Amino acid sequence: MARVDRYKKLFSNTLILGLGTLVSKVLTVLLMPLYTSYLTEGQYGIVDLVVQAANLLIPLVSLGINTAVLRFNMDGETDRKSVLTTGLSVNILSFAVFLLFYPLVKQIPIFGEYALLVYVFVLSSILHYLFAYFVKSLQRVKLFTLVSICGTAITLVLDVLFLAVWNLGVVGYILAMLFSDLTCTIILILAAKLYKYIDFRRLNKPVVSAMLRYSIPLIPNSALWWVTDMSDRYMVTWIVGEEANGLYAIAYKIPNLLILVCGIFMDAWQMSILTEKSKLEQQKFFSHVFSMYQSVIFVGASLLILCAKLVTRILVADNFYPSWEYMPTLIIATALSCFVTFLGTIYIVEKKSKSSLFTTVIGTVFNLICNFILIPRMGAHGAALATALSYGLVFVLRSIHTRRFIPISWNIGRFTINSIVLIAQAIILVQELKGWVLIESGLFLVLLVLNFKPLLGSIRQVISRRTGG
Repeated sequence: MARVDRYKKLFSNTLILGLGTLVSKVLTVLLMPLYTSYLTEGQYGIVDLVVQAANLLIPLVSLGINTAVLRFNMDGETDRKSVLTTGLSVNILSFAVFLLFYPLVKQIPIFGEYALLVYVFVLSSILHYLFAYFVKSLQRVKLFTLVSICGTAITLVLDVLFLAVWNLGVVGYILAMLFSDLTCTIILILAAKLYKYIDFRRLNKPVVSAMLRYSIPLIPNSALWWVTDMSDRYMVTWIVGEEANGLYAIAYKIPNLLILVCGIFMDAWQMSILTEKSKLEQQKFFSHVFSMYQSVIFVGASLLILCAKLVTRILVADNFYPSWEYMPTLIIATALSCFVTFLGTIYIVEKKSKSSLFTTVIGTVFNLICNFILIPRMGAHGAALATALSYGLVFVLRSIHTRRFIPISWNIGRFTINSIVLIAQAIILVQELKGWVLIESGLFLVLLVLNFKPLLGSIRQVISRRTGG
């Protein structure tokens, strides 16, 4: 791909996907008053448990094949009909096996009477993901984004109908998501004419085998990241108490803004890098984009730490205000997770899902050990620190290991200074040192100046290439 087109496509895809994510997030926020008005605390607790458990089942039931569909279809080396047909076949067969466990699943307390709904929800979700990923791999970004927005809007309308009008409670909540997934699947199939890519005569053992070898290690990888992200909350509840976990859970909300930015960019980034064939060009592309990416993440994290207390005061009730104390450390952890995700795309490019799993296992084990050591001594602060340390370890491991595949050229000096300044900000805010507002503002300006040139250069490069300059 030409250098001009490469950066234009990355910028364009990021913009389109960002718009779709923003609209979907706004619509999701609009649903919160509805949920809290028509679902009791107990019902909402059941909904959360059921949906989280179902989300864990989705990659397991699908054998992670939908991610393989995205990866194999984007490299242009495998027949597209074989890729989609393999993905559909694996999903159907693995779900059929999952059906055999229905009597057992029905006995699980969190599912119980909702077991049948959970099964249909899992099926509708894996089919939605399958066709959505395939559309994305076809570079149909606008269609992918429009269907995403459409799905959120359908959920909103159906939630109003099922919860406010018909008062269906938990069943209505799940039905709304289920019908939204099914509708999106139908729209994707018809709009992109995906039925043309389904031909069971194109199934062949080498393609099936290659895709499964890539996808199966992604199953424990996803589960382990879930453990890393969620185990601290369970342990804080167990060791410290539910009140501390409530504050800790709220403290995660602000760092998630960084995850949102990271997620939007990474969706576009994967689409761009998977179409690049030259190793030398891949290295240059990775190096340049990471220089820009780290500047955005560091400046964004610094700004969030600076504004943590103010944003908390504005957004949460007074009894949740102390949650700001955990935010600085969690913001650093989130920034590190963004860097881990970026380096993870090298494993995606090289189809090294086992290597990705190996580093994730180390990070998860280290996280659990740190939780057991730090939470009894530091409470929820220990959980936040354990999360930051585990992501830091995985980042170091991946930054070393991925060099054997794509050696990124990055400014170690700038990265180190950025890290030191960000850590200093976190310590100063948590300790509430005298004059912390001025100190924090000064450190933010230091980061801004330090990263201004690469940010400005990247912006100018994108603008000049969009205008053909």
